[in-house]
Amino acid sequence: MTRLVAPSMLSADFANLSCDIEMVNKSQADWFHLDIMDGVFVPNISFGFPVVERIKSLATKPLDVHLMIVDPDRYLERFREAGADWLTVHYEACTHLNRTLSQIKKLGMKAGVSVNPHTPVENLVDILEYADMVLVMSVNPGFGGQSFIPNSISRIKRLKKMIDSNGLSTLIEVDGGVGPNNAKQLYDAGANVLVAGSAVFKADNPLSAIEQIKSA
Repeated sequence: MTRLVAPSMLSADFANLSCDIEMVNKSQADWFHLDIMDGVFVPNISFGFPVVERIKSLATKPLDVHLMIVDPDRYLERFREAGADWLTVHYEACTHLNRTLSQIKKLGMKAGVSVNPHTPVENLVDILEYADMVLVMSVNPGFGGQSFIPNSISRIKRLKKMIDSNGLSTLIEVDGGVGPNNAKQLYDAGANVLVAGSAVFKADNPLSAIEQIKSA
């Protein structure tokens, strides 16, 4: 079973960003996770194209870009140009989700769809075959450092059952309150990709924290 770790650069030290990028490059992590927030879909603003482009120029691993923005269709091509390898949009932000995911793939990126904690994963049953990945938010999106919402485990298990029963290979990603303490439980529930921000960048030894999550 695929088990990947994607450190969330939202928790990196932006005064020493190149150092944190190099740390992730050297680590056992698989992807860079980039949270793009617009202050409308979520109550926070993070960073935009210049930062994505800079990270891409230094990264030796794929960029997993998570759009927490309204009307993401306006920017799909821009994020491809900035360096996104995986591009995830929110179910709650897309009026025509099938078209959005299809366009992401047409642009040459892998397509992901994310669901907020209050959105039933069953709402994705008719879109799963068009998504390369589903991102299950295990906190309310918008801020790093939040506590994991416990019922996320049952949501992951239900989603995994949906994927398997339809004979699909869609990856399950989990973001929010993830760390060495719950990584095994998440992998066992069916998660393939774990996004970890504070658990990595606030750790005394970030390389060790990534290794612990990876091998949980």
